[in-house]
Amino acid sequence: MNSPIPLRIALVGALGRLGQRVLELAAQEPMTQVVAAVERLGCELVNPAVLHGAPLVTDVEAALGNANVVIDFSAPPAVLTLAPLCARRGIPYVVASTALMPEAEEVLGRAAQEIPILAAANLSLGVAVSLELVALAAARLGPAFDVEIVELHHHHKKDAPSGTAMALARTVMAERPDVAVSERHHGQMGARATHELGVAAVRGGDVAGEHTVYFFGQGERIEITHRATTPDIFARGALHAARWLLTQAPGRYGMRDLIRGR
Repeated sequence: MNSPIPLRIALVGALGRLGQRVLELAAQEPMTQVVAAVERLGCELVNPAVLHGAPLVTDVEAALGNANVVIDFSAPPAVLTLAPLCARRGIPYVVASTALMPEAEEVLGRAAQEIPILAAANLSLGVAVSLELVALAAARLGPAFDVEIVELHHHHKKDAPSGTAMALARTVMAERPDVAVSERHHGQMGARATHELGVAAVRGGDVAGEHTVYFFGQGERIEITHRATTPDIFARGALHAARWLLTQAPGRYGMRDLIRGR
């Protein structure tokens, strides 16, 4: 049996909510080390203990010196710099982002010719399975069922709808080309059209994340729900994805590739 490959992580966005969870969980895992905790210049470190011994650096290129994988929880524009840099160094790249622009997608596509890249709005294994279930339901139920999506998050979340909600919507639309996301506003909108796919965002409290896809039929309803009770599931998913990516060929991957064992 082959020995597991030691995981040496350059963690970008290390002082964010999820970055700090990766730092703590990585410190508890054997053969796993954050060799560089990367943050932007001027970012304030309130409590050095959150680093769990990882060096805090602002020079991204220097941070990759001892790393064999990059996990990126920073803002979406960082992809434009990190993807080409990882490609030049031959370092696999895990990027968690909910709002990649077309330019970033193009950069990732070029870099994926040289290195394995896993990009996902949500790194939870449970969400990946939920996407599979939603695809199956949308394909089997067809136009006879109306589809609506509702997502709930804590009051600190800035984007709406969430990247996961939009990933669920894209999954539905891939199986149901007859529907499109509805741009609903207040007022007299008229009856719901059969082609509408509603996506609603709810914000409040400390909700880690909840997504429900409703399939409304005549006299019956199917609900597929994923509830996150701790942000640790996203940090664990990032570590799982990084470990898996080390053994993959160059290419563009998602969490559904990981759970299928591709």
